[in-house]
Amino acid sequence: MEIILKQDVPNLGLKDDIVKVKNGYANNYLIPNGWASQATPSAKKVHAENMKQRAHKEESIKQEAAELAAKLSGLSLVIGAKTSTSGKIFGSVNTIQIAASLVEKGFDIDRKKISIEGDQIKEVGKYKATIRLHREVKVEVDFEIIAE
Repeated sequence: MEIILKQDVPNLGLKDDIVKVKNGYANNYLIPNGWASQATPSAKKVHAENMKQRAHKEESIKQEAAELAAKLSGLSLVIGAKTSTSGKIFGSVNTIQIAASLVEKGFDIDRKKISIEGDQIKEVGKYKATIRLHREVKVEVDFEIIAE
């Protein structure tokens, strides 16, 4: 079954993508939750017209995202965490702490746009986070976890 996504769905697609999924996944999960609608021929025509009108706005948004990515590309973050004597972190460092550190640097980025390998970091060291600013613009930011 083909569906049109109404919002970003992890591991499936971004908003306004037309994707093919199994009937049960669409009918029992995506459509009832309001995350997608069925891609009938008439819905596809309406979607195509909306995308054509939105193309100009998207270009300016993409340009702003590229400018922000240029500012973020040289950025290096330092995040403090309580650790044991062996260097293991009590708890973990996740996207919430990275987003808070970015806010301190003057960048207001939603934590849902940030991804790190393994989702949680439990040891002191240097890592990379990927920030998705736009569907076509991604930037990697280096960050270091230090003991407090």
